Order: sequence, then C-alpha cells, then structure tokens
Amino acid sequence: MIKFFKLFFAVAFLLLGATNLLATAQAPDKIIFNGKEYRLHSNPLEEYFQKFPEKKPKSGIMSSGLWRGYVATFEIAENALFLKDVEIMFDKNPDNKSFERGWKSVLSEVVPNNKKLKIDWFTGLLVLPVGGVVNYVQMGYGSTYENYILLEIEKGDFKRSKEFDYKEYEKFKERQFEAFKKTEEYQKLVKEMKKEKDSTQEFIDSFLKSYIIGYTSKILVE
Repeated sequence: MIKFFKLFFAVAFLLLGATNLLATAQAPDKIIFNGKEYRLHSNPLEEYFQKFPEKKPKSGIMSSGLWRGYVATFEIAENALFLKDVEIMFDKNPDNKSFERGWKSVLSEVVPNNKKLKIDWFTGLLVLPVGGVVNYVQMGYGSTYENYILLEIEKGDFKRSKEFDYKEYEKFKERQFEAFKKTEEYQKLVKEMKKEKDSTQEFIDSFLKSYIIGYTSKILVE
C-alpha cells in the first residue's frame, strides 16, 4: 500500500519547490543482491524512523548530498529484505578542522542487541541503478543510468526481479503507468492530488508517469 506521506511529499516537492538540500543529488543507500553490492534509489529505513524517531542516528554529519544523515545497507537473504548496516559520516579530526571525514557503523544504536531486522513494513519496488551515468541530474535520484535492476518486495519478502537497459526501463515505466491507470489506487491518488491548487489532470498524469515506480507496489506488466 502506498503511504499518504509519500504522496504529500511528492506533491509538495513539485508544487511548492524543493529546498537546496533535496535539490542536490543524494548519496544512496546500498543493497546486496545475489552477492553483489548495488546502489539503491530509495530509503526503506525512513518509514522505520518515522515510527521510532528515537532510533534514528543523530550524530552523523548532514550535508546537501546526505540530507537523511546516514547510509543504510540492506541485503536480500533467505528470500527477504534485511538491514545489514547503518553508517554515519564523522569528522576524524574535529579539533584541527582538517575536514577529514570517515564512516562508522551505528547499527547497534538503530537495532539494539544486534537483532536481525527484516524490513517487513516495506511493500513496493526497489530500483538498483547499474553501470555508468547516461544523463546526470543534480536532484535526488534523478540521474539516468546504463542499466537497472528492479526488485519486487511484499511485506519484506522478495518476490522477483527484472533487468533492463535504460531504454527498456523507460518503456517499462510507460507500460507500468498505463496499467496503473486501470487500478483503484490510481483513482484514489488522482482524487487526493486534485485537492492541491492548480493540479490539473494533465499535470497529475505527467507527474505519476515520471514517478510511477514509487507509486506502484508491484510489477504490473511483463
């Protein structure tokens, strides 16, 4: 199920304008899939920290390229999505102001007693960009990459994956959007978005088509 806060954030982002923090390309979270580490173009821990704000790392350095203040690493293991590590950036020599920075794990702060945390609150599609940048966009995760892997997750369980080159991925998103338009979820989103000032049907469809992966919880087309 798509959470309402995602809708609110996305609409506010376009209608009200992004801040300088969000307008900058972000350091991605990471995921280990089939034994290989990839970048991850979403942040599944944010919903966890909304529920447990006291567990979110507060000592890490935040920057325009890391507005959330941490980098999480996930792993697909035992056909499920698990948290593997959480790291924060810190100053190695804060006294001499050398600005030399490093990374350290704060997993024990996020998950006490080193418990294995399954990301069972997440249902949706995870985007793994692969290869070099085809088109750089200095905003969030807006850049285009040579290839993509898409992972379908349902309540933390891994369902399937699909691989694309960037042209195939764009065509897939178009077909995914057309299939999404036939769903009840699409009708609900349109109804909510029309409450926003100046949100025309044309604008709504253009927006949802651009961000369709974040608004669909599973692969709708082959």
